[in-house]
Amino acid sequence: MADRSGERGDAERLEAEGEVATARIALADGDLTHAARHLEDALARDPGLPETHEALAEFAARAGGAAKALDWFEPEKRAYIGTVAARGHLCAVAGRWDEAVALLAQCAGHEPDRPWLDVAWLRRPGIAELVDPDTVARAAAGVAPRLPDPVDEEHRAPLTPLLDLVRASVGRHPGHTMLLWCGSTLARRMGRAEDAVAWAGRSYDLEPCHPAAVMLGYALRSAGRPEQALDVWRGEVRRDPSDLDLYIDIAELLQTLGRPAEGLEWAERAAAADPDHPKARPAAHALRHALDGDTRHLVALADHLRGAPDHEYAGELLARLGRGRPWLNWIPGGNEAIVSLLHQALEQSVAADAALGLTVSALEPPSALLALRTAFPRASLDVQDVPEPDLRVPPRPVTTALWTYEGTTARPAVRPPSPEAAEAVRRVAWHGWPHLPAAYDDAVVLSGLDPVDLLGVLVHPPAPRDDALGRALAAQAPDLWIRAVQVWACLGLAHHRTDEPWAASRRRALLADVLAGAEDWVCEAAALAIVATAWVDPAAREDAARLVARRLLDALEARKTRVVTLTWSLCHLALAAPGVIPEVAALAADVLRAIETADAIDAIDAIDAEDTEDASEAQAPA
Repeated sequence: MADRSGERGDAERLEAEGEVATARIALADGDLTHAARHLEDALARDPGLPETHEALAEFAARAGGAAKALDWFEPEKRAYIGTVAARGHLCAVAGRWDEAVALLAQCAGHEPDRPWLDVAWLRRPGIAELVDPDTVARAAAGVAPRLPDPVDEEHRAPLTPLLDLVRASVGRHPGHTMLLWCGSTLARRMGRAEDAVAWAGRSYDLEPCHPAAVMLGYALRSAGRPEQALDVWRGEVRRDPSDLDLYIDIAELLQTLGRPAEGLEWAERAAAADPDHPKARPAAHALRHALDGDTRHLVALADHLRGAPDHEYAGELLARLGRGRPWLNWIPGGNEAIVSLLHQALEQSVAADAALGLTVSALEPPSALLALRTAFPRASLDVQDVPEPDLRVPPRPVTTALWTYEGTTARPAVRPPSPEAAEAVRRVAWHGWPHLPAAYDDAVVLSGLDPVDLLGVLVHPPAPRDDALGRALAAQAPDLWIRAVQVWACLGLAHHRTDEPWAASRRRALLADVLAGAEDWVCEAAALAIVATAWVDPAAREDAARLVARRLLDALEARKTRVVTLTWSLCHLALAAPGVIPEVAALAADVLRAIETADAIDAIDAIDAEDTEDASEAQAPA
């Protein structure tokens, strides 16, 4: 739910006050039509402004009473939330309580974070006696599905009047089954699990209908009684096996209980009953992933979403399963010694113009030094050694080089991008996304840029955006901004001439060159773009897996004699590549496990070199 506090809320209130002032001028001139429009606008901008309600009362008096004033507010002619709200309030003044509650609930369902329901007449004693329980039930049923489950406690206040009305109505109509199960839905989402259980349970006892059973299961689940929820839902499926959504609810609940194999059976039953069900196959893919952790199930989810973009559940699952996973959901930071020194200097509030003199034991990727000099332009670096294999030399021949070296000093080998291209990447670059297909899709706005400009962005990154988040990155993590820019530039390259088949395309040639170039963060960025392309283009999958695996094997070969800071990322990227061969996947997983142990260096050195050789032999030529 949105947060309208602070500056935005103040601006909305000022705008609403201006609309009320204009409405009063129109009223003084007898122009009720224009006054009505400005009052609607005032309500739309700030539903809780007291002056708006006072002006509505003045409007009703001028119109000859609230009932006659309704003629100026007709939602069927003017589909506008301010019109609906104004009519609702006037209905309350006219004593048309059912319509008043229904209209304000409609507003709250549309914008549940705003105080549409926080009005005196809805809090008056005895309001439940004036409103039909059917109306209250429908109001709860209209609002509840639009809410998070549960609503954060700090966001519940605007909805509390409706829950209070439900509770009072239940007290007056304890046998109204629809009110009970509809009210249970609202109570559950408002964090009142025990009320939800009590109301849905009473409804089910009085009339064991399908909605009551479903809502009782939800309530029991929210109250921390999942086994009881399963019993209720399984019993309802035996009674009425037609609701395939309930099969998915059961499958998800079994997964949360650590029983994904049982959950998969339910998802597969739903898919067998209706192969086109929007949740059945996605749920099955997610449960298979829970069983073995294989990325191919996430790719299958992506394929499902591509084939049925209206199946939002598949996208939700894809985002949920990738959440927190490097490269699938976010760009990890660099792990070089230079980056560590950079962060130490930032934490110690070293002045940006300080002439920092740093020493590192071995040459590191040039983008790490670029990040350092972004924050500290006068920084100097003393490199004590260039261990073999030399990271300045690409492990494989490339046509396009991004860096050139003078001794240990790297300089961009391509021209800076045009200002327009730099700004385009600057606008879209960020360090996270819901899932890989979403990142790929968002980068389509870069498809029209000259690839030479995008290559330029990789080594001449623009400054962070001039907003709160951009300034925070500049002050706290300039390295992460550079990595984000590089990733999005490569995603832009992935959109170049997408009408060309991947294997013979220029986009493939450019990304393969960046990936295979001198050891640098841009290699990780290119690998991410290649993997993202494979997620959305099955024709690219085998080649993409081969390209990323080869770069990983090159890194692991170099890792035998020196530190390769890209290793961790390349392992994750190889595992994310659809169709990665089992030998490479196993090797990447072994390396990650070794890195994540306390004695990471010793563990990595202990990995059998024969594993690397086996994977290299299994890897087909690029």
